[in-house]
Amino acid sequence: MPAPRPGPPPQPASPDLLRAVFRRHAAGVAVITARGESGPVGFTATSLTSVSADPPMLSFGVGTAASSWPAIAGTDHVGVHILGEHQQELAATFARSGADRFGAPTAWREGPEGVPLLDGVLAWLVCRVHARVPAGDHRIVLAEIVVGDPAGAGRPLLYHQGRFTALRD
Repeated sequence: MPAPRPGPPPQPASPDLLRAVFRRHAAGVAVITARGESGPVGFTATSLTSVSADPPMLSFGVGTAASSWPAIAGTDHVGVHILGEHQQELAATFARSGADRFGAPTAWREGPEGVPLLDGVLAWLVCRVHARVPAGDHRIVLAEIVVGDPAGAGRPLLYHQGRFTALRD
């Protein structure tokens, strides 16, 4: 086995190191939604993780400084939407600070438990919030799946190297 090639010295832990490493990690793209006191809220998330099959649970991270956090902190239910490669603009809208995320051209409807559901996604879930775990400047939300639909058409949207992209054949 060849010896490892020498490279630059390791970097100490920092927010920049974390961002640099995770730019190399391709992640699926989801939008999390909730009913807020003054209307629907939502944000783009690449931190979606399957946690448990029985009971069916997932997790995602949300920054406590995010505009959606107060609604996520106070709600019992959230919507989780898996985006398709045709939804890069939708992902960008929900990632952009100050955007009118639920205005035209975003197509959505009220779903079970009053959760805003986005149209045209690959799959969606409505989940009951089980816990909000402190994690630095974020909270990890653990949520149990209540109902969903995995039947949307298309291929998944990915986030890699700081941009939305599609799978290559």
